[in-house]
Amino acid sequence: MTEAPAIPHVVGVLGGGRMGAGIAHAFLVKGATVIVVERDHEAAAGAQGRVADAVAKSAARGTLNETPDEAMSRFSTSTDYESFIHCGLVVEAVPEDYDLKVSALKAVEEHLSGDAFLASNTSSLSVTGLANELRRPANFVGLHFFNPVPASTLIEVVLAEKTSPELAVAAKNWTEALGKTAVVVNDAPGFASSRLGVAIALEAMRMVEEGVASAEDIDAAMVLGYKHPTGPLKTTDIVGLDVRLGIAEYLHSTLGDRFAPPQILRDKVARGELGRKTGKGFFDWKD
Repeated sequence: MTEAPAIPHVVGVLGGGRMGAGIAHAFLVKGATVIVVERDHEAAAGAQGRVADAVAKSAARGTLNETPDEAMSRFSTSTDYESFIHCGLVVEAVPEDYDLKVSALKAVEEHLSGDAFLASNTSSLSVTGLANELRRPANFVGLHFFNPVPASTLIEVVLAEKTSPELAVAAKNWTEALGKTAVVVNDAPGFASSRLGVAIALEAMRMVEEGVASAEDIDAAMVLGYKHPTGPLKTTDIVGLDVRLGIAEYLHSTLGDRFAPPQILRDKVARGELGRKTGKGFFDWKD
């Protein structure tokens, strides 16, 4: 029997929100020691709670090969970038803002060993552009995890122009070791998943805006007719309307008017209707 590809022994995650905690959990339950670095102690405590909750749920599902306490003994949080010094891989999972990601990635790189790898969880921004801001672009790759990370079986591996062949192979191996499937794409605006997913979602929003059908019926058409697990509007609520708007604006600036955000999306974001995280988006999530 072939031994499963190894993941790095020590993995760092920058940012412990929903996505960062999910990424941390994915590596933790496969045996890695995981360190999450957050901006302050309150945020770090929140990350600790999210990861502990995810580990407990894994145990309840019978998918954890050790006790929750044993798994959590390999997990820690910090507010200091120096905590990444022993990591073989650090995954950046800060909000989808180019300047923020550049400054975060540069700060992380300063504390990594020369042979450590750095990845971004960006869902649309140029991985090549981010890599070109770093001192070791060959050691940088995009690892686009999907929300919710524990349930998702996909990781989009995005190769920048200077990503080393060694890292390209390693990223696919890590994905397999996490029990997920790698889709490998060359860097382009929106990659494969966000570009297609956002295109469908924006058209669904325009259909609601034009009164073609309700959000419920549009989603039902995609779920029942095309076997999507959730419709494009419910998926938008899960991802976050603010996140979808940011991606759409970036794709609009790089790929043209077909990605122009519809007014209904801008209006909902302006009203604070961001989807599941605020209790209302295209659907009501309060119950």
